[in-house]
Amino acid sequence: MMSRICALLLASAMTVALAACGGTAEPPSEAEDLPTIAPPETEEPDTPEPEETAAEPAGPREATTGLEAPWSVVFVGNTAIVSERDSGRIFELAEDGSKRRITTVAGVVHGGEGGLLGLAVRSSADDDAVIDPQTGEVADGTYLYAYSTAANSNRVQRFPLRGEPGALKLGKARTVIDGLPSAASHNGGRIAFGPDGKLYVTVGDAGQPGLAQDRDSLGGKILRLTATGKVPKDNPFSGSPVYSYGHRNPQGIAWDEDGTMYASEFGQDTWDELNVIEAGANYGWPVVEGVSGDDRYTDPVQQWSPSEASPSGIAIADGRIYIANLRGQRLRSVPLANLGKDKDYFVGEYGRIRDVTLTPDGTLWLLTNNTDGRIEPRKNDDRFIDTEIL
Repeated sequence: MMSRICALLLASAMTVALAACGGTAEPPSEAEDLPTIAPPETEEPDTPEPEETAAEPAGPREATTGLEAPWSVVFVGNTAIVSERDSGRIFELAEDGSKRRITTVAGVVHGGEGGLLGLAVRSSADDDAVIDPQTGEVADGTYLYAYSTAANSNRVQRFPLRGEPGALKLGKARTVIDGLPSAASHNGGRIAFGPDGKLYVTVGDAGQPGLAQDRDSLGGKILRLTATGKVPKDNPFSGSPVYSYGHRNPQGIAWDEDGTMYASEFGQDTWDELNVIEAGANYGWPVVEGVSGDDRYTDPVQQWSPSEASPSGIAIADGRIYIANLRGQRLRSVPLANLGKDKDYFVGEYGRIRDVTLTPDGTLWLLTNNTDGRIEPRKNDDRFIDTEIL
């Protein structure tokens, strides 16, 4: 009996062992509490992340339309202020492109190329912070400067600038300098504050070429003044506002980061010029036009045929000089590292370009000038074209 029981136990043990080695076993009953075994994880194939690509530069856009013979633009904070040559009006421009008239400058006489021309802005409190961050209004001691043609001469006036964007207003005008030669053409008209805090004024020869070589005349000159119109003691000619001479019709002025001053100039029939402006230098008109090689005169760093140029306002950004061109109907860039080279943009695309300026957002604004009677205006003229730096 005992040997039979042992045999049965041995057979049972062998059956369990065989089941454990891969034999078929009875399914467990529902009452058994066995651990749940998760199915094996499978690895998903690697999906490459999309490569980041540089955003395509946004194309030029119309920032403002419907201006009439605009001439110059400056910024107060993020608000643009623009002059209209023939109407004598000054507008502020909202971010949506709408415009609001601030004033019409009294006594402006339009004729030919004369009228309300260049603008500049200056704060006596802080050169850059013309908007008070506490109040959102224009800081005390801020002035808008304007170059214009009056009954018998050209002049520069300054106006106290007050209020906040959307409600800017000008106080009573004060004359900074007057008696500048005026005519139907060659009025100069650009004004700007240099890195030295002085006011620079371009004055054309007013159609009288001989004035440019006469240092006692203010015609055909670039002038340097204090903010109130006094002659700085360190001007090159004692007691005189003349900074450089021998100019026909200087139009655009700007400075690079090193403080070097540049100016664009309308020539007559042969050459338009880009000049490096130095204190006391003679640029040759009317004796020479363009590069002469004559040691008595300072040669331009670059020259162009008037049909491809007729330069006006200039701006410096990202290591380049940008030049607005009227007759040439293009924006031209000249690298500061190689002043003998240039590149043209938008040739014929927007018509005559009067001014170019760097905006607070770091883009360029091009100011068209197609309603001044020289060509047939285009749709929406005149306009500001907003473009990325090229």
